[in-house]
Amino acid sequence: MSEILKQVKEKQGEALRIIKVNIDKKPQLAQHYIINSVPTLMIFKEGKQLWRQSGVIDANELNKIIDLFK
Repeated sequence: MSEILKQVKEKQGEALRIIKVNIDKKPQLAQHYIINSVPTLMIFKEGKQLWRQSGVIDANELNKIIDLFK
């Protein structure tokens, strides 16, 4: 996912902040957001979760999804 997220960041620029969390090091965060599989992607806006999906998704599809929430 790192390369995919890099491509997404390059396209989205400063309109987007990507945060990657190692759930082995932050199990309380994984529990809070009920993350059962990796990767789990989430979109937040103004502190509210708008979207989530588990599993790998390609950069083009992820950019389309992000654009829906702008």
